[in-house]
Amino acid sequence: MSKYFKFFEIAYLIIAIVFLVETVLRWNSEPNKAYIFLAFSVLAVFMYFFRKKYRKRFEKHEKKE
Repeated sequence: MSKYFKFFEIAYLIIAIVFLVETVLRWNSEPNKAYIFLAFSVLAVFMYFFRKKYRKRFEKHEKKE
């Protein structure tokens, strides 16, 4: 089960990178969309750290039992 959690952590980082690239590409032409992509990339990075903390807590709980 831990493998799946790690996979989704990495997926959130990849999504954040894609949104950052879109932000840079649209910054001059469409600034409103660029801000939205920037917000999504920040959210994806937040989700990465949140899921990582949750996974470690889950693994710690499994080792106790």
